[in-house]
Amino acid sequence: MKVLFLIGNAAVGKMTVGQELMKITDLRLFHNHMTIEPVIEIFGQFNPKAIYRLREVIFEEFASSDCYGLIFTIMWAFDMQSDWDYVEHIKDIFKQRNDNVEFYYVELVAPQEIRLGRNVTENRLINKPSKRDIEGSNQRLLNDDANHRCESYDGEITFENYIKIDNSYLAPNIVACKIKEEFNL
Repeated sequence: MKVLFLIGNAAVGKMTVGQELMKITDLRLFHNHMTIEPVIEIFGQFNPKAIYRLREVIFEEFASSDCYGLIFTIMWAFDMQSDWDYVEHIKDIFKQRNDNVEFYYVELVAPQEIRLGRNVTENRLINKPSKRDIEGSNQRLLNDDANHRCESYDGEITFENYIKIDNSYLAPNIVACKIKEEFNL
């Protein structure tokens, strides 16, 4: 089984690249808002505990399946040890249930100006209702940028099977093809 962490800042294109990668591989996409949006709809607000518990169930069941692999999108604050620990926790879920699991890491990067433009794309707003309040969503993006470092330093990520792609001016399908080719997915 393959688990691909698709990492990047808010609105960098993780979900869209993941959608394209799913089209050309046997990987399934689990983008982070697949648990965020239903929880917000049910509770009327962001509830991290419920979101993480739902993700745990998905990870456990997927890890126990005979599926080829999973793409999981994640905004990783590299300045927060808890985010490093969370990624290791996800990996442990898979390792406990599957002896042949392989992990891949793709970090997407683009400047804030480009990400603010992507924050209002039709695909994003269709799949992420909580982003439809454009002003609030833009402010959260700016706050995240001001308060956390969601782009790794060169050499900081030392995992095998890691690549960083500046997708500022690359179409999502081109990025997906690069990922597929790099890791022979």
